Amino acid sequence: MSPGRVLAIAETEFRILRRNRWLFIATALLSVFALALTISGASTSGALGVDLLTISVASMTTLAVYLVPLVALLMSFEAIAGDAERGSLALLLTYPVSRGTLLLGKFVAHVAGLAIAVVIGFGLTGVVAFAMGGAGPESGLALLRLMAGSILLGAAFLAFGYVVSGFSRSVAAAAGGAGFVWLILVVLYDLVLLAMVIWDNGGAFSRQVFPWVLAANPADALRLFSVTASTEQALATGMGAAANALPQGVALLSLLLWPVAGLMLARLVFGRRVP
Repeated sequence: MSPGRVLAIAETEFRILRRNRWLFIATALLSVFALALTISGASTSGALGVDLLTISVASMTTLAVYLVPLVALLMSFEAIAGDAERGSLALLLTYPVSRGTLLLGKFVAHVAGLAIAVVIGFGLTGVVAFAMGGAGPESGLALLRLMAGSILLGAAFLAFGYVVSGFSRSVAAAAGGAGFVWLILVVLYDLVLLAMVIWDNGGAFSRQVFPWVLAANPADALRLFSVTASTEQALATGMGAAANALPQGVALLSLLLWPVAGLMLARLVFGRRVP
């Protein structure tokens, strides 16, 4: 696998990303919602005894859990199915480029686009909070952790989008599959866990199993990773107990492993795809 070919494909895919306005849309979505949460949190920061940026990061963690996976799936769901439907996939595969190189080039471009959107969107919040006098060193570190964790979360869902795209025979089917993945991992997963915790009523599942099952989901792993930034974050998010029940670094490990595992599965699915 030649790095030069990967970068050449990534450059082409990044141009397509800009031309389709996905980069602008992702940046605008994250910026608008993050700024809205920051401004609305200005009235509650004093009551909780923490600075404005701490409240903003806690709110943006929930925003990232819901919005970043959605943006990532929207970027990636047609990566393979779209090329196949337009007839360009068969042409691409005639070039002296392996499927792994092609997939990795797309991944690099999409991660770069997502990282730009996250850094700009969430970075504006830090600027606004600092300008309003509500930011400190610990909350600044929490913001950086949130940015890094959000990029890793987005990378995992980019890979999931490639898996769905590789299985799908049309762009419409890929879009439906991407929506299903988002619904299961981001919404229904937590609802099922909540029901099990209520049913367990403080038993062994709640104390021993629940934190590990929580960390196994990349979306919830971001919550846990963000909480460990400071005690103020644990207070603001209310997830300190689950984070303390796990060995240090488990949430970060989950965020690091999911993009790799997802990309490997996507490569396997893409390898069996007939143009």
